Amino acid sequence: MRIPLRRYAALLGAYLRPQGFRVVALFVLLGCSICLQLAGPQIIRLFIDAAQAGDSVRLLATAAALYVGLAFFTQFVAVIQTYVAEYVAWTATNELRGDLAMHCLRLDLSFHNAKTPGEMIERVDGDVTALATFFSRFIVSVLGNGLVLIGALIALFLVDVRIGVALSIFAAFTLTVLLRLRGLAEPHWRATRQSSAEFFGFVGEVLAATEDIRSSGAVGYVMRRVAEQMRVWLTFSRRANVAGTYMWMASTVLFALGTSLAFGLSAMLWYQGAVTIGTIYLVYQYAQLLRGPIEQIRSQMQEIQLASASITRIEELFNIQPRVVGQIGTPIPRGPLSLDLEHVTFGYGDEESVLTDVTLHVEPGKILGLLGRTGSGKTTITRLLMRFYDPSEGIVRLGGLDLRDALLASIRQRIGLVTQEVQLMHANLRDNLTLFDDTLDDEQVTTVLHDLGLQHVLDRMPEGLDTRLAPGGGGLSAGEAQLLALGRIFLRDPGLVIMDEASSRADPATERLIQRATDRLLRQRTAIL
Repeated sequence: MRIPLRRYAALLGAYLRPQGFRVVALFVLLGCSICLQLAGPQIIRLFIDAAQAGDSVRLLATAAALYVGLAFFTQFVAVIQTYVAEYVAWTATNELRGDLAMHCLRLDLSFHNAKTPGEMIERVDGDVTALATFFSRFIVSVLGNGLVLIGALIALFLVDVRIGVALSIFAAFTLTVLLRLRGLAEPHWRATRQSSAEFFGFVGEVLAATEDIRSSGAVGYVMRRVAEQMRVWLTFSRRANVAGTYMWMASTVLFALGTSLAFGLSAMLWYQGAVTIGTIYLVYQYAQLLRGPIEQIRSQMQEIQLASASITRIEELFNIQPRVVGQIGTPIPRGPLSLDLEHVTFGYGDEESVLTDVTLHVEPGKILGLLGRTGSGKTTITRLLMRFYDPSEGIVRLGGLDLRDALLASIRQRIGLVTQEVQLMHANLRDNLTLFDDTLDDEQVTTVLHDLGLQHVLDRMPEGLDTRLAPGGGGLSAGEAQLLALGRIFLRDPGLVIMDEASSRADPATERLIQRATDRLLRQRTAIL
């Protein structure tokens, strides 16, 4: 599968356009680099011809000093060019990562249920990282080396038209062959990226279930699965690399022919007395200068093969659109909210309906208790209220407003959800309570902690609210983490509170604290327990 150049151009344009000044600076540096590369052989030609003609030592010394100075300046420009290119690349890839992450957060819950965290990390980060070289070196390596190629051919035409024509035909033929070979490895690189994502997805699952795996004696099974997945990954990677070497082999043979052509033409002109030894050296150097850009373009074509696989996977991810949309709509009103389900039917995908023709009404400020066996649809109702899904049939209303007509962000803001699985961030205590909302001051946060009976937790934190919690909420018990989740709801002041078995993991003493906090939380609010 070959990606049209316009898709490369569209991606480059979208993420390089905001960095217009740096991109222009990169072009300027690129022009300087090209001029310096073309000037070097001219100085050597002058030196050789002057030495053969017996010119003064002063002239030779001046030419040598000029060449050394030129070499140093060329390296200086190369360093600056590399710095700017890398800065542009990582700025662009970070923007792309952010866009992918935001897109994934907007996708339906069914999408995330079908993907492992490890696979999503590889899709959002791994595929984008593979494009870093594409963003930083595409312009420098392909466009820049293309300009070097054109400049070298023009210089050869100025030396002798016959040499210019011959080596132009050689360069055109070489590029045609290499471009023909470009698409051979792309399907294999795409399969390699997919194998990588599946492997990291599996590793993510295993690491999350380490305790269960070790206690149940499943380590051997896990290691066998690791070996199987790595074997598949190795197979695709090997095929991709082998296919990529076709370009290397072809370029090696073609460059040998090109060098032979340059020497043969130079020898013919030398015997005719049409060129000097310095000119022969110049022809050879420019022939080698042709090799450099073509080699770089060939190398970049291999990078593009890898980038093609990543671009395809990124586009596939962007093309997945959420079925639940609500960026435009009516905000949910403030205060206690009424709740209505009108003849609601819903099932996950092609599965049998979990809810069938369910109708209920809850007045503002009232509490609804839902009891039922596992799989009876209790959590499904909460997901419909949060609008993680839309019902297959029927209407869900909140505050008298059909959720399909409501602003999605407003729904999530006006509903507070507390589940038995509390997600604590690798951040400080304050941010874990406010969820990074800077509008909430420390006084509000400490008041909530005191009201929840968590003052003792705050007192034992060495840096107070600035104490960073370890990954997974280390330092807090499950019950204390649950109380923190209640604190988040207090600070948001929603109109509807949903508590999905929120105290199931708490010990009796902590459950009493949760009960007391819940009683306070549910005052003047609609609630579902």
